[in-house]
Amino acid sequence: MPTQTTAAAPPVRPPSPSTNATRRRVALASFVGTTVEYYDFYLYATASALVFAPTFFPSVTPAVGVIASFATYGVGFVARPLGGIVAGHLGDRIGRKKLLVASLVLMGIASTLIGVIPSAATIGVGAVVALVVLRLLQGVAAGAEWGGSALLSVEHAPARHRGLFGAFTQMGSAGGMLLATGVFTLVRTLLGNEAFLAWGWRLPFLFSAVIVAVGLVIRLGVQDAPVFQALRASGGVERFPVWQAVRRHPRSILVTAGLRLVQPALYSILTTYSLTYLGAKRGEEGSAAGLQAVLVISAVSLVSTPFWGWLSDRVGRRPLAIGSAIGIGVLIWPFFAFLDAGPLVLLPFVALIGMSVFHDSIYGPQAAWFAEQFPTGRRYSGMSLGYQIGSIFSVGLTPLLAAVFVEVGGGSPWILCAYLGVYAVLSVVAAVFAVDPVRDARRADARAAGAGAGAGAGAGAGAGAGAGGPVSG
Repeated sequence: MPTQTTAAAPPVRPPSPSTNATRRRVALASFVGTTVEYYDFYLYATASALVFAPTFFPSVTPAVGVIASFATYGVGFVARPLGGIVAGHLGDRIGRKKLLVASLVLMGIASTLIGVIPSAATIGVGAVVALVVLRLLQGVAAGAEWGGSALLSVEHAPARHRGLFGAFTQMGSAGGMLLATGVFTLVRTLLGNEAFLAWGWRLPFLFSAVIVAVGLVIRLGVQDAPVFQALRASGGVERFPVWQAVRRHPRSILVTAGLRLVQPALYSILTTYSLTYLGAKRGEEGSAAGLQAVLVISAVSLVSTPFWGWLSDRVGRRPLAIGSAIGIGVLIWPFFAFLDAGPLVLLPFVALIGMSVFHDSIYGPQAAWFAEQFPTGRRYSGMSLGYQIGSIFSVGLTPLLAAVFVEVGGGSPWILCAYLGVYAVLSVVAAVFAVDPVRDARRADARAAGAGAGAGAGAGAGAGAGAGGPVSG
């Protein structure tokens, strides 16, 4: 009787590697999608500095109104870890792209609705409640966005160019701030300050619906990277990736959170709190100069951010982060001295040094560096969690703490500068303990080259001794 055999299942065909055309399309989608998300998120930051205090907190003193306004701004960052956890879990299971589409839609809805909230003079405390709820939704969307966008660009990239490709996601921050500040400045200039404060500030928020639609069209045209498709095809997707990231990679989460301290804190000061500080110290002329400086540094960051990502692919991520963190901790003191008394015509140049040199050299390589701390199956979860936890204590709380510190310091920013110095130290420690594959590869290549040169020299010496023996004898 013949033996019955069962045909073996055909092997799963691995996805084709990303082509150069695909990589360029993904990089563009990461940049545009993140620009749209950050436009909405940073609109709130600019409005917090210029508009929300008199609109939603009219019954308190201006200083208290600013603190309350920045408190609602910080609420969004408290919600970001929740967005990171939910998106990380689902993104590591069903794919990065689906979560990115959902986050973009949520951000657009929340931002557009902020533009139609009645003022506190109309509906009282209900206006503040609505503002906080919508800011929470913005935070959830932002927490879901960054990790997925970073992974799409980094996972599609060749290993030698992860820093450069990941920087396209990072460029979205500058693009969003440039767009948000530009639209605010345009509306304020066209309508005048009185009409802008009364109702014109709502127009940039309503414009969100248009640019979110553009972002969706572009984002829907990309797919998950082959490395993640292969993981899903092989059945390697984990059931609870967030828990596995926390249990197996606590050091990596702490490292990514630590690297998110001094850089975002500086960003908050340069782009948000400095507007309030200049307004208090130098009047409306100072606020206008601050907005112009934000426009300039955001535009230049579109170039400097990918430059630092490219450079990190050659010299490593760690040296750039350590040098910049030390520079921020030292130079924040003369920066505030300049805000107090320096010529405002030079403000864009001074802010440019802070942003394009010290901020962007840490921020540009972050997408690649954070992704390199985790394996593929837990990457979205782990890097999102660390990134968003760090963001709470840095970019989320810094404007609020800055207002409090300056108030407590009697108008002097010395407590705020010391606070940034502490964050600089913590970020240096995190950089020391972070994995840096670029530096590791360079050291391995140097050791291999040294070993090869030693072996070649030894072989040459042996050959010379053998050849010379008979002659000398």
